[in-house]
Amino acid sequence: MDHFVQPVRSLARIAALMALTLLLSVSAALAEKRIALVVGNSGYQNITRLDNPKNDAKLMAETLSGLGFTLIGGTAQLDLDKSALDLAVQNFGRQVQGADVALFYYAGHGVQVSGSNYLVPVNANPTREADVDFQMVDINLVLRQMQGSGTRLNMVILDACRNNPFGSRGLRASEGGLAQMRAPEGTLISYATQPGSVAQDGSDGNSPYTKALASTVRQAGLDIFQTFNQVGLAVKRATGGSQQPWVSSSPIDGTFYFVAPTATVPLVVPQKPVQEARLPDAPRIDFDKLPITDPIKLTEISDRLYELNFDPEPLNSKNGIAVAIRDFQVKGGMPPTGEATEGLLQRLRSASDQKQWGSIVYDIKNKKWGMSWDQPSRKSAVTKARAQCGTARCPLELSFYGANCGAFAALGGNWSLVARPTLAQARDAAIDQCTKTGKSCPIVGAICANATVGPDAKL
Repeated sequence: MDHFVQPVRSLARIAALMALTLLLSVSAALAEKRIALVVGNSGYQNITRLDNPKNDAKLMAETLSGLGFTLIGGTAQLDLDKSALDLAVQNFGRQVQGADVALFYYAGHGVQVSGSNYLVPVNANPTREADVDFQMVDINLVLRQMQGSGTRLNMVILDACRNNPFGSRGLRASEGGLAQMRAPEGTLISYATQPGSVAQDGSDGNSPYTKALASTVRQAGLDIFQTFNQVGLAVKRATGGSQQPWVSSSPIDGTFYFVAPTATVPLVVPQKPVQEARLPDAPRIDFDKLPITDPIKLTEISDRLYELNFDPEPLNSKNGIAVAIRDFQVKGGMPPTGEATEGLLQRLRSASDQKQWGSIVYDIKNKKWGMSWDQPSRKSAVTKARAQCGTARCPLELSFYGANCGAFAALGGNWSLVARPTLAQARDAAIDQCTKTGKSCPIVGAICANATVGPDAKL
């Protein structure tokens, strides 16, 4: 009988550990409060109807509910008009107070107007740009509902980067898609495609983006960045590379899993007097030595460098991106390798977005120019400035942020674009550089990124 005591005790120990592991997993899931608002608008009354957003929202609502999210309204919110969408967002803001995770998902028409992004209710019918703020919902309002709520993670997921349905009405939206937004603290924003690009609605009942998202978030052990990277790769494959999802993120505290890694139960064997052995420590991964070859990540590196004002030099050269990387590394006190690595991407993702951008653009051939200030990103500042050039391209660009200022001096074929810490310094430097060509150049325009506007003249 004594020969059976040790195996029975071992089996009992295994069973107890399995029960404890299951209990801890369930307790952790129940302890984390997850709140989600899922909206799908298809049945538009005054513009092009969309086939799939209702299906996409239903799929996401079912998926998130199965992952422990409490849904505002209990299910997907479909075909919301302006008042219903306002009410849903307000309820969402109230219920995320004290939650651990807040998630907002929207499928439907979305437009950018003057650098801001708007969700389009089903009854929207603007006839001029001034109608937009009253008939649509600014996405920044959704972000503000989550800020200050005490959540450790906020997610905004936008499957809304379709063609501008109001283009024929003269609204000053871009040629399609949404504008890039700055992610507030603890926030991740996922777009169905790159800012300014157009996403596909899908031909099989769901959009390629939502189909990939609903499948990927069910996989165990993927953290939030791995999840959206896998979504991006899946959409790229499904669309033959024509659509590439985009993520904007601020630093996020801790690690979040839609589905936590599968717990493993240690094998318990009968105790024997064995000599204690120590396994060697696992090698430490040096992310600065992990090269990046993924085109999606390389594009993200290029775009993030651009938004931090690190441009390839010389422009359009094969090694221009390496020069921009070295400039970023030098400013950050790193060895200037010029190599795209996982460590570099992590630093770019955690770098603080610059606030308040200004830009001056110029077309030498057509003598057209434009300027902007107080914009949320470099891209929106350049876009707004170039909108003043009419049909001219205005390829020359000077962009600056924060309290920095820029000045533009020109006379005949001579010109200069200069940025300096103050408006007076920028104007003096612009005149000095332009005048070195032999003629005394006047200031055409001078501004500061934080909305201090200088004199304005016409060429």
